[in-house]
Amino acid sequence: MSIRNRLFAAAAVVSVSALALAGCSSDSADSSSQGASGDTVTLKVGASPTPHGKILTYVKDNLAKKEGLNLEIVEFQDYVQPNASLKSGDIDANFFQTVPYLEEQSKKQGFDFDHGEGIHLEPLGIYSSKLTDIKDVKDAATVGIINDPTNQARALNLLSHVGLLKLPENADLNVAEVAASREYNPKNLVFLQVEGPQLIRSLDDVDIAVINGNFAQSGGKSPKDAIALESTENNPSVNVLVWNAKSDKLEAIKKLDALLHSDEVRAYIEKTWPDKSVLPAF
Repeated sequence: MSIRNRLFAAAAVVSVSALALAGCSSDSADSSSQGASGDTVTLKVGASPTPHGKILTYVKDNLAKKEGLNLEIVEFQDYVQPNASLKSGDIDANFFQTVPYLEEQSKKQGFDFDHGEGIHLEPLGIYSSKLTDIKDVKDAATVGIINDPTNQARALNLLSHVGLLKLPENADLNVAEVAASREYNPKNLVFLQVEGPQLIRSLDDVDIAVINGNFAQSGGKSPKDAIALESTENNPSVNVLVWNAKSDKLEAIKKLDALLHSDEVRAYIEKTWPDKSVLPAF
């Protein structure tokens, strides 16, 4: 081969290689974009491990790819960090909270978040390692209760519903006010306020504890173990997907919200939690 021909051949190889590299670079860039048709959008979603994380994992493994979504599930053990992480942009959405909790936190923290419709409900329950009937709760009994205000109000309402407290309807009361009032607290119950995940571990230290469904599940409890259970009728405490109102991934987030309200997810919830510890809310 002449020197001239060898130079042409080398140039052709370089040109083809450059095109191949350009193609790879374009594919890589498009994979994280939301713009062009056929792109895969990665969403980082914060969630409580159970049931939220399990539901999201089902969506990730079975439904998300068809909608051009790649889910990265970030698990949180508390109710504070998921909203803080959403505000900072470390995650794109979160799935762990109720609308009343979101509204209360938004007033305090100035969050500018949007949310979808209810996805599921985890009935709040009263649990005990010492008693088998709510009627056996004695005067001055110790009650474990969550320490965040919104879920605390929900717990107080359940205690009132089963007759352990006497609260006026729609009262905006905290534990300290209730505990100090003989009118509201005729049995003189003693309240122990703890972090949500610690409630299940505190059962041996209290007479009863009011425990959120996800924390009860994490501790191996289900509604059949409760001595009293929250009603699902007209319950505002359904769990929702939440996202930043100014997110640049709104289209992808709304696709995820639609998947979380799909027939497939409803069937998954009903099959995975036949004990009704998790109930579809749509």
